[in-house]
Amino acid sequence: MRAALLAHYDAHRREMPWRGETDPYRIWVSEVMLQQTRVETVRERYGPFLARFPTLRALAAATEAEVLKAWEGLGYYGRARNLRRAAIEVESFRGGRLPSTSPALRALPGFGPYTAAAVASIAFGEPTAVVDGNVVRAAARWLDEDRDLARAPARSRLEAAAQAVLDPARPGDWNQAVMDLGATICVPRNPQCLVCPVATWCRAHAAGREDRIPRRKRRKPVPHHDIAAALVWKDGQVLVGRRPSEGLLGGLYEFPGGKVEAGETLAAACAREVAEETGLAVEVVELFRTVEHAYTHFTITLHVFHARVRGGRLRATGVEDLRFVPTSALAELAFPRANRRVLDDLAAVGPPPWAAGAGNDGRRAGSVC
Repeated sequence: MRAALLAHYDAHRREMPWRGETDPYRIWVSEVMLQQTRVETVRERYGPFLARFPTLRALAAATEAEVLKAWEGLGYYGRARNLRRAAIEVESFRGGRLPSTSPALRALPGFGPYTAAAVASIAFGEPTAVVDGNVVRAAARWLDEDRDLARAPARSRLEAAAQAVLDPARPGDWNQAVMDLGATICVPRNPQCLVCPVATWCRAHAAGREDRIPRRKRRKPVPHHDIAAALVWKDGQVLVGRRPSEGLLGGLYEFPGGKVEAGETLAAACAREVAEETGLAVEVVELFRTVEHAYTHFTITLHVFHARVRGGRLRATGVEDLRFVPTSALAELAFPRANRRVLDDLAAVGPPPWAAGAGNDGRRAGSVC
C-alpha cells in the first residue's frame, strides 16, 4: 500500500510552489497558510508573503500591522499573528532555528497537532502522521469506519491507523501523498475509486460503501447578520479604526458599523453604530455598496453608506487607532476581505462630490471634531 501510494504521488503529485522546499521556515509558512484556506488562494499569496518576509528573522522583526497587511486576503488572521509571535520566540530564545520535533514545535504559538506534525515530518523527517480532513476521510474508508468521527472511539482508531500506515522512510512525502489523495481522488462525494492507487486495500470500496463513509452529519443552519457600516467623510478623508488584536479579524482596520437590530432601518442602525463606536453624530447620506460575505460559522450582508459628520467628538469605543485618513493611504492598511471589496469599488468611482465640502447646513463636515 505504501509503495503504491508513493509511486502514484511521485508520478502525479500536485505541483505547488512549496513542494520540494527544504527550508523549514518556508515549509512552516506554507502549512500555516494552507489551514482552512483553498490551495489556489495560497498559491497566489505564498510567493509575495515570502518576498516581503524572506527569512524567519525578517518576520520576527516585522510589526503586527506589516504582517497582517501581507496576510490580507488569506483570512483567519489569528494565524498571521501567531506566525509572527512564534517567529519572535524562535529568534529570541531558540537561536533562530525552528525545533525539529512535533512536541517541541507544539510549545510555540499557533502550532497545533496538524501544523506540528506537518512541519516535523516534511522539514525534518520525523515519522509523525498528519491528521487533517483529507486523511481522516481516506482512513475512514480504508477501515470502513461508519461511526461518528467526531467521537473519541472512532477518531482515536483513525489517528492510530494513520500513524501505523505512515511510511517511516518518507514521512513527509507520505503525509502529502495522503492529503493529495483525499483532495483529488478520495473526495467527499463520488470518490474516484477506479483510479485510486490504494483501492485494493480499501474496505469501504470492497463493501461498496465508499459513498456512505464517512457518515455525514446534518448541517446546522448558518446564522446570517445584516451589518450597517459607514464611510464617514471629513475634508476628503474617511474614518477607519483598528479592531483589537485578539478575536475575530483582530488587528485589521474597518469602517465603523455593526449589526442591525430588530426593527431598525439600515440607515438608523448605521448612524447608531457610528455614534456608539466613534462618538460622532452623522448624517447617513446614501447607500454606497452591499456586499455578501461568508465566514466559517455565519454569513453577513454588509451595507455600506456614505455619511458626513454633524456633531460629537471623536472617541474610540471597542476599536483602536480611530482616525481619518486620505483615500490614498487606504491601500497601506490591512482590511477584512468584505471591506476590501468596498475599497476596490471606492477606488474605481472615487469619493462622493460633497465629501470634501460643506454639509447640508453649510458647515464644513466634521468641523466640530
